Amino acid sequence: MDITFSPAEQQFRAECRDWLHDNVPDQRRPMDAADALDFDKAWQRRLFDAGWAGINWPTEYGGRGLSIVQQVIWLEEYANANAPWIGANFVGVNHGGPTLILNASDAQKAYHLPRILRGEAIWCQGFSEPGAGSDLAGIKTRGRIEGNELVITGSKIWTSFAHVADWQELVLRTEEGSQRHKGLSWVICPMHAPGIEVRTIRKMSGQTEFAQVFYDDVRIPLDNVVGGLCNGWKVAMSTLSFERGTGFIADQVKQSEEVEELLERARQTGALKDDRIAEQLAQLRAEVAALRAMTYRNISQVVRTGQPGAESSVIRLFTSELGQRLERMALLLAGDDILDFRYGDDNLVAEYLRGFAATIAGGTAQIQRDIIAERLLGLPKSR
Repeated sequence: MDITFSPAEQQFRAECRDWLHDNVPDQRRPMDAADALDFDKAWQRRLFDAGWAGINWPTEYGGRGLSIVQQVIWLEEYANANAPWIGANFVGVNHGGPTLILNASDAQKAYHLPRILRGEAIWCQGFSEPGAGSDLAGIKTRGRIEGNELVITGSKIWTSFAHVADWQELVLRTEEGSQRHKGLSWVICPMHAPGIEVRTIRKMSGQTEFAQVFYDDVRIPLDNVVGGLCNGWKVAMSTLSFERGTGFIADQVKQSEEVEELLERARQTGALKDDRIAEQLAQLRAEVAALRAMTYRNISQVVRTGQPGAESSVIRLFTSELGQRLERMALLLAGDDILDFRYGDDNLVAEYLRGFAATIAGGTAQIQRDIIAERLLGLPKSR
């Protein structure tokens, strides 16, 4: 593994930093998904027009065709500049688009990828279901084949941005009588098709970002299947690998900044004189550094193989649990200022409440541990 950067990569980092310094908007991104939609689209278009969208996407689809290392550099500098979260563009840009690049037909890529990069098309993810939240192989939403169409019935839940999305990466069962990971297909579902109903879900932090989606005989063309019928498990695994790999680099950069903020807070309040707090902060700082090293190792593997592997679950799990530990430490240090103390981009209470979702979204912490145990350590299946 090589974690050093070449002179050309260092020059690229300087270019990223300079552009971000001059262009990051002063306006804060609205927190609610619907309120933030125009902001998200405008910011994504600005990135695209300036050549900073799709750093490692193929040039024929609007990207720059650069290396995954340069993509990592961009994400690090983006976070260092405190640039706004891409919000509603997250699914399309961070794992929907990369999944299409790896698995889709030329026609599918030509239509969808430029629209994702330009911020013209918002995507959501249709994986989790009631009763099968993190058990992707247990899904029951079905698509029966009628002529050249799939007719979809069922329901998905915890679908971020469903109420503002144009398209959905949808995994469903297309083989009658199939069980577990067999008989699944990954399809591009238009969110405005007749028969789709979206019911929003308000989070305990007050935001409306999640939704439950119902499909009542929704008809979509068979041409919307990605990677072939009944090959959905393989395609979905590539989606989750992208989501659990480089998609959390920005979070890690912010965690590095936040642990330093907490150390400074402890110094100012005198809490650092408490040996237990000092030890916990030292542990958090070490974990932040270890996580960055693991991420670089994972990126090095992607450079060699061309696709993230099960190792990305280690990154996903550690990032989410470390974030929660940082938020608990922030609560401890806030003292009487708990309602006013700012931590990261928002007030402490909002950050703490949002943190509960970190070990649920994108596959629960237990699912990540199962993947690590079975695919990396070679242990027997837990069920």
